[in-house]
Amino acid sequence: MVAAHSLILCVIAATAALGDPANSATNTVAEPRPPLQSFGGYHRSRYFISMRDGVSLDTRVLAPDDNTHSYPILLVRTPYDPTEKWFDPTPAFLAARYIFVTQSVRGRYASGGRFIQMRPIDAARRAGAATDESTDAFDTIDWLVKNIPQNNGCVGLEGISYDGFYAAAGMIAAHPALKAVSPQAPQADWFAGDDVHHNGAFLLAATFPWLASCDRRSDGERACGPTFAPTITDGYQFYLAMGPLSNADSQYLFGNSPEWLVTMRHGSYDALWQRRNILPRLRDIRPAVLVVGGWYDANNLYGSLHIFEAIKRQSPRTPIAIVLGPWTHGQWLNDPGDSIGTLKFGEATSADFIEKIELPFYESYLKSDAHPHLPVAFVFDTGRKVWNAFGAWPPPNTTIETLYLRSRGFLSFLPPGNATTPPYDEYVSDPANPVPYEPNSGVDMDPAYMAQDQRFARTRSDILVYQTDPLPNDVTVVGPIRPILLVSTSGTDSDWIVKLIDVHPTLVTTRPSPEKTPTPSGDIGEFEELVRGDVMRSKFRHSLSAPIPMRADEPTAIEFTMPDVYHTFKKGHRIMVHIQSSWFPLIDRNPQRYEDIYAATASDFQKAIERVYHSPLRASRIDLNVLPAGR
Repeated sequence: MVAAHSLILCVIAATAALGDPANSATNTVAEPRPPLQSFGGYHRSRYFISMRDGVSLDTRVLAPDDNTHSYPILLVRTPYDPTEKWFDPTPAFLAARYIFVTQSVRGRYASGGRFIQMRPIDAARRAGAATDESTDAFDTIDWLVKNIPQNNGCVGLEGISYDGFYAAAGMIAAHPALKAVSPQAPQADWFAGDDVHHNGAFLLAATFPWLASCDRRSDGERACGPTFAPTITDGYQFYLAMGPLSNADSQYLFGNSPEWLVTMRHGSYDALWQRRNILPRLRDIRPAVLVVGGWYDANNLYGSLHIFEAIKRQSPRTPIAIVLGPWTHGQWLNDPGDSIGTLKFGEATSADFIEKIELPFYESYLKSDAHPHLPVAFVFDTGRKVWNAFGAWPPPNTTIETLYLRSRGFLSFLPPGNATTPPYDEYVSDPANPVPYEPNSGVDMDPAYMAQDQRFARTRSDILVYQTDPLPNDVTVVGPIRPILLVSTSGTDSDWIVKLIDVHPTLVTTRPSPEKTPTPSGDIGEFEELVRGDVMRSKFRHSLSAPIPMRADEPTAIEFTMPDVYHTFKKGHRIMVHIQSSWFPLIDRNPQRYEDIYAATASDFQKAIERVYHSPLRASRIDLNVLPAGR
């Protein structure tokens, strides 16, 4: 009875959309294409669904063969090849029986219209004068519930990475039949913190090869081409040989990537990036929302955290939850989630998420009236290797603890006492010899770089290293990390990279263990585990929209917020901090003089003397949110 009642509610909601004049164009029955091969108790079909402006979108449907029941629809909208294996449902969802729909977004693959990267949500859509990803999702859902056999009138919308952006866009001014949405590792803001920039610094190894493959003018920007594979496979050497960013197009892209050219013309947070930012549009969200992200997601952890926060703040009545697991970008989809490189998590965390959270979320909202009994935050402690549930994220019952950088490489929860001579540490940052972000990088960004042992970097002279004594008790850090640095540079612009690291002690064993196999407790012996790292480009220290230079050799405050963590530094471990001014080729090289870096030439790059102050009057520090013991 409960499921039947839900069906009635969804059908009523779908029928209500018939009266909307803006939807009149979606009533046309799309032309079905020949069915594709069967999929274990399912059959495939293909439609071209007409949007309100007449553009048709290629839509593939995988539906149960059993026509004696009705099923909810799970929709994914994507700019990627819809025939790829990652769009196949997981076994748990196949067994639960849904109608799975994959649609190519406007201008991609066989869909009509023009593709626009991070296509802005246009306010004119409410008057029917414009189309965007919100209206396309609305029109698609309207057609599906009216035309796909055996659907129960309830729709879920989900997606990972770029598809997560389309899921988030689809819940704005949503169709009444859309009951549940899950943006997973979603893109939200390409200048502040997602794939393309962090705090204005350009993510070179993530952006360049992706645009070279998936933003191709020669293919009409409709399809991803072959993976970018230059003859130089060492990423560090490849990007050094490329030289300034101004060489990338003339040497490799040859005008074939429109988005590269757009990015090179928009070096600050101007109107283009602001219009693409989806976060301010997330208001009055009516479907239930489940946001998913990974602590080791090198692409879009920012998007997961900020979409969750924006909905909580701007749409407080929306039922919403967030899951943050020990995963790289989208790892939970087709990977057990029990490890990343050397790091072992002791269980198949992906199955935990799918069985305990994701499937119950959809089952409840799409098949019954019962709301799922889900925590607001289901998060994984990457230090203790356990899941925990919280009623809010970040948890409210934390205290702010401050780590102070001290002389002679010491890190302490106590502020500096007597003045030291000199009152700073310094290093020379050389753009011709930048600090690598991992010891052996490829041309494309390593999605698991955050799980690598950081000992490879700490012996360089252009990294400042600070660490605590062994901790007398566990310290559990949750939520954002806020560096507050007092620094100076001999140039007029610099990057400041801060890395927070968990130093695992040497294991004491009763017999030699040359491979240092993890013990049952999860300890891995000598290891410097990157808990969080991020960058602030000096010229954006006050505003991403209005850059200003540094004054040479003048002590200046650099403050920024690094993405959230949930990590317990165990008793006996040390907390370490690295400060550096390059992280290559993850981040593009800063010439260390104030200018448009995208137009810089080789002669613009210069060495700079970088100083980090640690005196009582100029105390560089890092603010942490710490949970009480036992939480």
